[in-house]
Amino acid sequence: MGFKNYIFTIAILLITTVAFAIPKDEKNALVDLYESTNGSQWIDPWDLSSKISSWKGVVVENNHVVSITLFNNNLDGTLPKSIGNLENLRVLNLAFNNLKGAMPHGIFQLQNLKVLRLGKNKLTGSIPKEISGLSSLEYLDLFSNNISGDLPEIMGSMINLKVLSLSDNKITGKLPSSLSKLSNLERLELSDNNMGGDIPSNITELNNLQTLVIAENTFSNHFPTQIIKMPNLEVLQIQNNKFNTEFLTQFEIA
Repeated sequence: MGFKNYIFTIAILLITTVAFAIPKDEKNALVDLYESTNGSQWIDPWDLSSKISSWKGVVVENNHVVSITLFNNNLDGTLPKSIGNLENLRVLNLAFNNLKGAMPHGIFQLQNLKVLRLGKNKLTGSIPKEISGLSSLEYLDLFSNNISGDLPEIMGSMINLKVLSLSDNKITGKLPSSLSKLSNLERLELSDNNMGGDIPSNITELNNLQTLVIAENTFSNHFPTQIIKMPNLEVLQIQNNKFNTEFLTQFEIA
């Protein structure tokens, strides 16, 4: 091989390598996730010595990680704060695992995230006001964890939300009236918590709502009658609260 051809070949190899390499911060974040959740014991563990494109559940586009799906994969541990370095992430699905501890604040820096599924884990702590940083989020699933505390009013600014699934936790306080601003919301699921107080009457402004599940809480006897007449509501579950049963009998609720 001539010297010029040799140089040309090396140049092509370098270009190819660079073209398919994700930023170092992103790779380190993936490795941190693997190591902090006992990756060697995953059902489908990653081979850290192989190309990232071969790592199960990781999708790379334009040299950036855009999706991580490790649903029901025996992740056991805590989420690393470096997960916030995955700035182009659109999907993070780690549901049905054994994740513990509080959600790291780095996760709330992912402004491109559309789907966050962490349901059926053992997460603790409260939902902080910083969650509003997930400005693109459409699907928030934290059901069946040990999340506690009140829902922050600022969640009403997450206007792209379509699904808010928080059932089976230890959430307290009232239903924030600001949720009425979530005009795209289709599913609101809050059953099996410790929430109470009156249901805000402005919840009837959620014209796209199809599912409202607030059973197994301590909501009071003031129940907005117009909820029954919401145009797209198909599923309504309100049993085992403190609603006035005589008040409810005047409606037919399937």
